[in-house]
Amino acid sequence: MNGMTSIIIPTYNGLSLLQAAVAAIRDYTDPKQTPYEIIVVDNGSSDGTPGWSVEQGLTCVSAARNAGFPKACNQGMRAANGEYLLLLNNDVTVSFGWLQGLLEALNSSADVGIVGPVTNYASGRQQVEYPFGSMTDFHRAAADAFVREAQGYEPIARLVGFCMLFRRALYERIGELDERFSPGHYEDDDYCFRARMHGFALLMCRNVFVHHEGSASFKRSNAAQVAQLVERNRELFKAKWQVDPANFM
Repeated sequence: MNGMTSIIIPTYNGLSLLQAAVAAIRDYTDPKQTPYEIIVVDNGSSDGTPGWSVEQGLTCVSAARNAGFPKACNQGMRAANGEYLLLLNNDVTVSFGWLQGLLEALNSSADVGIVGPVTNYASGRQQVEYPFGSMTDFHRAAADAFVREAQGYEPIARLVGFCMLFRRALYERIGELDERFSPGHYEDDDYCFRARMHGFALLMCRNVFVHHEGSASFKRSNAAQVAQLVERNRELFKAKWQVDPANFM
């Protein structure tokens, strides 16, 4: 295999977030050490995202409308060339050693299926209190964590989809994200559950600290509507698997 990581970033009218995310990837990822490609999946944006992506030399998959996060990720994975696939929210800022650290964790054992970092904003155990007061402080804290928590991998029951890395071989075995959860919420829980059903372990990497703005797309929606969507998708998960995803938080 080629050893390349395909970084798939779905986005919808979030050009400034996307620009910051891509800049951080380029600043903190050595293509000689960890080769990568960036695939932007644009969900029908009207803010110039496709044009900017092409100007930047990125692969851009354009959809006519916003069909949600799971479908966008699936479109991106179909277009990917890498041995490794990484799903990344457009409101995530990566940091020193991030991809190297995630790949080391993923390749630490043949039974590891999916890995993810820790962050300042997430549901469940991936949210940590690594203190910082500015983005400069954040990058300092992330660099410190990369050294302090070296190989600090912890088994975990579920990973949040803001930043998830897995092998193409896993994708080929368990398939795509389940689009019944569109526009989003619980498609990541579902993917992790399916990986575990196939005998794969999940790891949380305490040495990889990324900044997550948090629910950037859904913040534009009404809070009551978001809560309704979350509850609807939780019920869809329960109906599919006969288990409450809250058991894995």
